[in-house]
Amino acid sequence: MDEVKMLVSCVVEKEGRKIVRVSFLRGMEEKRSMDYAEGILPDGIIVKSEGFSETEVQKLEAYMRANRKDILKQAKEINPLRNWMNG
Repeated sequence: MDEVKMLVSCVVEKEGRKIVRVSFLRGMEEKRSMDYAEGILPDGIIVKSEGFSETEVQKLEAYMRANRKDILKQAKEINPLRNWMNG
């Protein structure tokens, strides 16, 4: 797999559940050929993807589950209002 970047959202509440969205990006933005996959935690599943093979999606899901604790900790430290005000 080429270099994959991971983006983590802050913790959000959806339908009474606290979730974190995790996005995986691969490819060149300039060429508009970026592959992406979007997953949710704590479930550890990819809910949509484009450009990643089924095997790669399974590996991304395994990564999210194996690193769930660290990713959730990172998400809890994100302050979206502060980031927006400083952006």
